[in-house]
Amino acid sequence: MKKLLPQLSILAAGILWGCISLFINPLCDMGFSVVQISVIRQFISALLFGILILITDPSRFRIRLKDIWIFICSGVVSVSLFGACYFYTIEQSQASVAVVLLYTSPIFVMIISAIAFKEKVTVQKLAALVLTFAGCVFCSGLIGNSYTVRASVLLTGLASGLFYALYTIFCNFGLRKYSSLTVTFWTFVFGFFGSLPFGRPESIIPVIAAQPRALIFCAGVGIINTFLPYLCYTWGLKYVEGSKAAIIVAAEVLVAAVIGMTVYSEPHNVIKIIGIFLIFISVVLLNINIRGRKNS
Repeated sequence: MKKLLPQLSILAAGILWGCISLFINPLCDMGFSVVQISVIRQFISALLFGILILITDPSRFRIRLKDIWIFICSGVVSVSLFGACYFYTIEQSQASVAVVLLYTSPIFVMIISAIAFKEKVTVQKLAALVLTFAGCVFCSGLIGNSYTVRASVLLTGLASGLFYALYTIFCNFGLRKYSSLTVTFWTFVFGFFGSLPFGRPESIIPVIAAQPRALIFCAGVGIINTFLPYLCYTWGLKYVEGSKAAIIVAAEVLVAAVIGMTVYSEPHNVIKIIGIFLIFISVVLLNINIRGRKNS
C-alpha cells in the first residue's frame, strides 16, 4: 500500500485541479473578476505555503537576489497570466473545453524545449502534437456544430496552456537551486503582487461583505484547487517518475469534463468524448518511453 501512496497523491492532485470549475463559476456569478479570483487564490496559497515553511524549515524562505527573475517569471508570467486566461476561458465557454485547451501545455513544452534546450523533435512528439490538435478541435465543437468556441476564447484557452507550460520551464531553473516548497512559495508571492494592481482589491471586501458565502468559495479555490494539489503533486514527485506523474495527473481532463457534463449540463456527444480521449492519449504518448523495454 505504501508504494501506491505517491501515485494516489498525484491522482488526488489531478482530481482537485479538475474540480476548479465548482468554485470558479460561483465566484464569477457573485461578481468577482477572473483577475480577482487569481489574486485570492494566490494570496491564500502563498499564506499557507509560508506557514508550512515556517513550521518545517524557516531557512527555506531564503533566496538569492540574482535568482529573483526566476520567481518573477514563474509567478507573474506563468501563474498570474495563466490563471487569468484559464479562468476567463472557463467563464466564457465550458469547463471541459477550458481544461482540454489547457492540456496543450505539453506541446508548448516540447516546442520551447526544442528551441531553448536543443531537444530533439521526434516522431513520438509530433504524433502527440497531432493528437492534441485534433482533440482540441473535437472538444471545441468545431466538428458537428455541437458547440462553437469564439476566437477570443480559443486564444485565451491556448494561452493558458502556454503559460502553464512556461511554469515548468521556469521552475526547472528554480529547482536546481532551491526546494520545491521554496520555489512554490515565492512563485505565489510574486504572482500575488503581480496580479494585485489589476485585481481591484478594494472591491473584493465589499463583495464578500455583501455575500458572506463567498468566503467558502474563496477558501475552496485557494485550498482545494491550489494549495492541496500543489502539495500532493510535489510530494508524489519525490517517489514517482515525472513522465508517470504527468500521465496520472491527466485525470484532471476527465474529471473536469465529467463535472462539466453532469453538474453544469454541458452538451456531450461522441465527438466530444473522442476529443477528450485524444487529448488524454497524446499526453500519455508524449510521456511514455517507447524504448523502455530495452532499458529495463
